[in-house]
Amino acid sequence: MRITEVKGDKKRYLPLLLLADEQEDMIDRYLGRGVMYVLDDGGVKGECVVTDEGGGVMEIKNIAVAPGCQRMGYGRALIEFVAEKYKGYSVLQAGTSPMMIPFYEKCGFVRSHVVKNFFTDNYDHPMYERGVMLTDMIYLIRKLTP
Repeated sequence: MRITEVKGDKKRYLPLLLLADEQEDMIDRYLGRGVMYVLDDGGVKGECVVTDEGGGVMEIKNIAVAPGCQRMGYGRALIEFVAEKYKGYSVLQAGTSPMMIPFYEKCGFVRSHVVKNFFTDNYDHPMYERGVMLTDMIYLIRKLTP
């Protein structure tokens, strides 16, 4: 298993990016300023995009694992890689939907705050998860150790 930074043409991974953020123009808002990593294990299995939000905060803007490769430790491997890579920062944060909270909590994150109406205010269509329309984005944080 190898995780590498993508320096150019990040959009070639658009199918993976769209698994975590289903609206391309939302991805465009952070992809250019984000650092993208891909996990290769006999082929690309996952990706992660992180941004520097200032004040010692790094944010996971997008993390996705290919459907046939989920629940095999690849998402956790990407999180641990990013946590190690940015250990000089104070916090790693991620905004997510309710379905993903258990994954982040298993990776050492705790709930931080909620951005009310994020999904309804920022996406051009209603988004659903397990039959429930998404409205608020839930933020989780993980303290990083130097």
